[in-house]
Amino acid sequence: MFAPSQLEVRRFFCQTYRKQRDGMPLTPMEAIASDWIAQHPEYHDDLADETAALAAVYTVEDGRTNPFLHLSMHLSLIEQHQIDQPRGVRQALDLLAARRQSLHEAHHEAMECLGEMIWTSQRSGTPPDGFAYLDCLRRKATKTPA
Repeated sequence: MFAPSQLEVRRFFCQTYRKQRDGMPLTPMEAIASDWIAQHPEYHDDLADETAALAAVYTVEDGRTNPFLHLSMHLSLIEQHQIDQPRGVRQALDLLAARRQSLHEAHHEAMECLGEMIWTSQRSGTPPDGFAYLDCLRRKATKTPA
């Protein structure tokens, strides 16, 4: 399993953004990341300065979303969908996107489920619970938006 460091993740997104701006060729993974970067113009300043990005600290108390975590979660959801892992995630994400009429909005809702699964796993010291994650996604997919 590929497990890049925090700095590697930040470099990847900063370099992808630079290549995108400069019209340079992108790898397949960079092309996917580039699409999500384009949908998040609020992160462009963070991505434009790689040195600052590598040193930045994002805390809940600051009230700012960590752009690197957010973009990484988009990529995780794309990968989960492509390989249907955990089994059933593709169907749940497709239903959620159809119900919200937006893949982007579906991803943002799915991130709540993904984040909860990871947080619970880290707090309890147990493996991530794919069944609870899918249950959360399915509940969101069948709930009428407020």
